[in-house]
Formats: sequence, structure tokens, C-alpha cells
Amino acid sequence: MHLLEQVFAIISVVNLILAAVLIFMERRNIAATWAWLIVLLFLPGVGFIVYLILGHKLSKKKLYRLQEGEFSHFRAAVDKQKLLLESGDFPVHDPAMERHRDMIYMNVVSDGAYYTQDNAVQVFAEGEPLFDTMLEDIEKARHHVHLLYYIFRNDELGKRLVQLLAAKAAQGVEVRVLYDAVGSAALSSRVFRPLVAAGGEVAAFFPSSIPFVNFRVNFRNHRKLTIIDGKIGYIGGFNIGDEYLGKSKYLGYWRDTHLQIQGNAVYMLQARFFLDWNLSSPKRMQESPVYFPVIGELANGVGVQIVSSGPNSEKQQIKHAYLKMIYKARKKIYLQTPYFVPDESILTAMKMAAMSGVDVRLMVPGIPDSKMVFWATHSYLGEMLKSGVRCYLYEKGFMHAKTLVVDTQIASVGTANVDIRSFKLNFETNAFLYDTGMAEQLEELFLRDLENSKELTMAEYMNRPIHMRIKESLTRLLSPIL
Repeated sequence: MHLLEQVFAIISVVNLILAAVLIFMERRNIAATWAWLIVLLFLPGVGFIVYLILGHKLSKKKLYRLQEGEFSHFRAAVDKQKLLLESGDFPVHDPAMERHRDMIYMNVVSDGAYYTQDNAVQVFAEGEPLFDTMLEDIEKARHHVHLLYYIFRNDELGKRLVQLLAAKAAQGVEVRVLYDAVGSAALSSRVFRPLVAAGGEVAAFFPSSIPFVNFRVNFRNHRKLTIIDGKIGYIGGFNIGDEYLGKSKYLGYWRDTHLQIQGNAVYMLQARFFLDWNLSSPKRMQESPVYFPVIGELANGVGVQIVSSGPNSEKQQIKHAYLKMIYKARKKIYLQTPYFVPDESILTAMKMAAMSGVDVRLMVPGIPDSKMVFWATHSYLGEMLKSGVRCYLYEKGFMHAKTLVVDTQIASVGTANVDIRSFKLNFETNAFLYDTGMAEQLEELFLRDLENSKELTMAEYMNRPIHMRIKESLTRLLSPIL
């Protein structure tokens, strides 16, 4: 008994020291600090281990190392565009986008998100047509195929893709596959043996050198990108796996949004892949015109900015772009997200918009894939309803789309969820679209999804069972670290 008392005393001292570090040295967000203090207080010992794995910050020093002259022409182009936007001399092809110059400028300044206006964009809302088109484009590849995915399954779709990539590599096409070590934790490197044997290259993002323990588990590369010959790019919510084709017995139909982009915006997707690949692979890629080919100008194309964010930056670029869109709204805001665990800035912006007479609609899953995040999401819906936001629960299957449409003018589709994890801890990339036609198409998808959704009323929300309220309250306390 005496030994147990000593062990408990040691654990208590360690908890106090760690709490002091949290409060006085790391200078975290206040909400995150309280969440970790709750974990340490109620889970002594266990909480310390959890903090060691999940709680430490990512060192940002030279995380993405650019060699001398690398992407210098991109940086010069971004600097020139910034000056043109400042002087008012930058020509915006779509007159309706004139009111959004300030948002374009903000993304250029905060993330170097070069604005292109010559893109053809196709929207996919289901897995079958997306992967049929993507695999067809890969089949036509002549120089390179680059894939970056958070989840890569060793199932029917995954095997089919590896087989195709191996065939292309055998033809002399450069093939590179980058997957996240956490999202694809169950994936064995043996899956890629046919591809590697054919000359392809494979790397994992932030793998662990210690079996079963990854001290960077909290920092996940949540991006989903495909770049083919530097001319065709894909970005959105779909990962590689059969469940994204609606084959999951539990989740059923999978509703998501993905884009195929052709045009100069693909350059920015390619640059993003370059940076993540060179951070992860010992076989560093060298910048070359073959990866950034000259693409013919498309008249009346879609305006696109590719914006990325991650724990390597304090700017939270995607969150700020979302905030800018919400505050610019005059008529309507349609938001779809599988996980709604916002910080105070997003909450305030949405509530202010609704109270200002803007038609604000929020759609989240009615069928959860993560119970804790589902409970945390519901803890915020009451606030939304009280402010006049109309909330919908999608019930046909699992709704995984990450789409924001404002005033049928501008929209965002990408990999970021509206939660603290996506905005602050994950590596994410979104495409911001400045085009009334694209915004109208995405808005129509939202309205179509309403047919498979149930609108949550304040009366229903207030009558939810007590056990649901308890779960919501507990998970909300931990929402900054979920």
C-alpha cells in the first residue's frame, strides 16, 4: 500500500508539473489548455501518456525546406499579383467577382495562393463516376501521376488503383504515392510491392520509427490530391477505399464532393504535392518544367485559388478564408461538413450572419462515423438554432462533403472540415472557386441533399434525452483536442 501511495504521489507531481508547463510555457489557446487540464485532472497517469502522444506541439522550424531558387518563379508571380491587386490594376474576368477582390488579396498574402482564371472544373458528388473518370485520366498519363491521400485502403478499389499505377510505371510513367501514416495506419507496405517493382515510388507522411507509437499522431496529412501530367488535378473529400463507393455496411451510401480541375490552378496542387513529398521521401523531387507544363489559356474559365494550411503555420489560412466568406455574405450561406466542432470565431461569424438576415443553412451527418465528434457537433447545433441558423441532418447515408457556398457567387470545396482539428492541427488543402456557375451548381447539390435530410427544430433539440445532453456536454469540453 505504501508503494501505491508513492506511485500516486509521483503521478500527482508529474501532473502538476505538466499542468504548469501547459499554462506558463506553451501558451496554448485557452480552450485547448482547459481541455488538457481536464484530461490530466480526471485521468492521472493515463492523461500524462495521452498528452505525450497527442499534446506536444509540432516544431515549425524549417519544416518545409525550399532549396535555393526552388519555386522562385512562383514566388515572383505571386509577388507581382499582390502588387497588381494592391494597385487595382489586376483584371478580374468575371465582373461579379469584383466585390471579392479583398478575399483574393487576403489569400495571396496569407498563403501565396496564386489566383488563376482559366480553369475548367467538374464536380463529382458520388464515388463511382469520380473514380471511373480519375482512373481513365491516369490510364492516359504520359509523364507522371502523383497521389496524396489521407486514407488508402487495401481493398477492391485500392488494389485496382495499385494495379493500374504499376502498369503505368512499367510503361515509364513516373508514379509517386504519398499516404498519411495515421490515416492509413492499417496499410502494409506490401500493398505497393507491384508498384515499387515496376519503378514507382511510395512514401508515408510522418511515419513512426517506434512500433505502435507515433508521437506525431496528432498532425495528420488530411489532403486528398491527384495530379496527372501537371495538367489535370483532383481535390476534395474522397479517399481511396471501397467505403467511398458506398460499400460500407454500417455507413452505406457515401455523399461527398470532389473536383476535377484542368488549368493553371493545377500548378498549385502540384507545388503542394512537391512540398509534402520532399518532406516525406528521401528521394527528393527536383523542380522541372515537365511537372509544370505550359497549359493553354481557357477563355471564360473558372477563377480558382488553392489554399493550404497546417500546424506548420500559425495563420490558419483556410479558417480565415471561411471567415472572410461568411462575413461577406449578404443573402445566403450553405455549409456542409461531416464534423462541426468550430471555435468561437466561426461560431460568432455564423450567428452574426443569421441574426443579420442572411439565410444560413448548416448540414451535418445524421449517421455518425465517430460518436464522440457526433456528440460534440450536436452540442453546437443548439446555439446555431437559437441564432436562426437552419440545421439539417443528412440521413440517406454518410455525408462527408466539405462545401461552403456564399451568395451563389463564391464557394469552397476541399479537405478541411469545420472543426478545430482541421483548421489548426491537420495539413489541409481547399479550392476556393470564384464563379457564379460553379457556385450555382454546388448550391443545387446542397438543395438536392435537403430531400434526403431532416431539418432539426428547436423543439426537437430541446426534447433530446438526458443521456445525449450529458454526452454532448462532456465531448464539448474536449472539443479543442478531438
